[in-house]
Amino acid sequence: MTRKIDIEALEEQRLGLQAQLDGGKTAEDRNRMGQFATPTALAREILVHGIRLLSEDEKIRFFDPGIGTGSFYSALRAVVSEERIESAQGFEIDPHYGVPAKALWQDTPLMIHAEDFTKSTPKGQGANLLICNPPYVRHHHLDSAQKAALQQRTEEACGVKINGLSGLYCYFMGLSHPFMAEDGIAAWLIPSEFMGVNYGRMLKRYLLEKVTLLQIHRYDPQDVQFDDALVSSAVVWIKNTPPPADHAVTFSYGGTLAKPALSREVAATELAHEPKWTRYPQADKASQRVGISLGELFDIKRGLATGDNSFFIMDRAQIEERGLPMECFTPVLPGSRYLPEDEIKSDAEGLPLIDKQLFLLDTRLPEDEIARNYPALAAYLATGKKGEKAVADRYLCRSRKPWYIQENRPAAPIICTYMGRSRAGGKPFRFILNRSDATACNTYLLLYPKPFLAKAAEKNPAIMRTAWEFLNEIDPDELLGHGRVYGGGLHKLEPKELRGFPAADLIARLPEIKPLHQQLGLFDKAVA
Repeated sequence: MTRKIDIEALEEQRLGLQAQLDGGKTAEDRNRMGQFATPTALAREILVHGIRLLSEDEKIRFFDPGIGTGSFYSALRAVVSEERIESAQGFEIDPHYGVPAKALWQDTPLMIHAEDFTKSTPKGQGANLLICNPPYVRHHHLDSAQKAALQQRTEEACGVKINGLSGLYCYFMGLSHPFMAEDGIAAWLIPSEFMGVNYGRMLKRYLLEKVTLLQIHRYDPQDVQFDDALVSSAVVWIKNTPPPADHAVTFSYGGTLAKPALSREVAATELAHEPKWTRYPQADKASQRVGISLGELFDIKRGLATGDNSFFIMDRAQIEERGLPMECFTPVLPGSRYLPEDEIKSDAEGLPLIDKQLFLLDTRLPEDEIARNYPALAAYLATGKKGEKAVADRYLCRSRKPWYIQENRPAAPIICTYMGRSRAGGKPFRFILNRSDATACNTYLLLYPKPFLAKAAEKNPAIMRTAWEFLNEIDPDELLGHGRVYGGGLHKLEPKELRGFPAADLIARLPEIKPLHQQLGLFDKAVA
């Protein structure tokens, strides 16, 4: 019989141990292994919610396949009586954490297996309460052999083959399936990114087809749950039973599990056709994918990546000081903080009328011709080949012939900041009307009109202004639902995500472009 323990005192001891063990590893090592401990308050919030999903008299068989120092077991001991816990076990692959954790909990029923959970098999009766913050290991830290083995084992365990671009946490969820008792409850504290990216599609299939998805609670991304990991966190609640007919899932957002800021029910049939679950609970319905999208009106590309902005981008004074030929430079826009207005006007030469005018070294002349005609430029390029970290040897530059040429990114009439933070009353993404000849770097998305739209805009330049006004009128929450979010409220919008945004309302404002593209059947979709 185990002796009574003072859980609060033991939790203080565990926190001290956690800090000591974390301090014994580099941030790089912890990132590579995905070791981010769950804060005490968050662990207890999750356990309280999980206990409510069990029958009041049900004995608890607890399981945590990524237990670390035991934050969730400690939370369990804090919120239920010792007598109610029938069994408790967990896995910890890293002896740096596992050995001290076993010593810490040696006077309790917790059994910690010091082994790799992904290679283990179920033993004994299944768990009816599985709570886990699985290791947040990105796919590029897994080699091809590991991925293949994980995919095979996961498919055998849960019937779904996980996408090879998935993080380790996706495999953990599938591999845990056989460890759960029938009707058992599981909570997974994971990054919310799976809800809106392509690799999450198979994980979402598991959640909709193999178990009953009860709830997904997304924490406000500005309320970072982990001090040492820039992720937007979600808690996914499932029950190990096939989903009932007409099943609806609770989506909640912000606040706490007990008191979310927003909450609504979404039919599972709707979720099966919605690629961006991050739209819930804010969205009223699934996004409309039938009809025209922005990608059918614009080629949307990331701005150019120079290889080294400090080498290739200069202001006029720097160019003149070095005696470099202005004809080998093209105007380029500075970062968005230097663009106070959302419309960039230009002078007679096409230069942007802004305070911070910058220019990009952009020439395709061969080096021998540069040496003959522009000796100052040849001397400057020579400096890019010197030193231990020579510009010419950097990844992007060494893949180009010659190394100093730039991507083909002419000026775009509309540009968009592709990363930004959400603030009350503000927009995380800015759409900017660019009336200058300045191109832009990869902190922007560039919107180039398709040929039929460009032809119409040549005749009527107001078309681009109409498109820009439409983009700026998009509800920020609707746009955020198409992108992805990280901890601290940092949002990102990739080209393909912006391409998929519905544009039927824009077509309604531009009746003159319909005849120019009607032969492709594009506008039949727009009014379908």
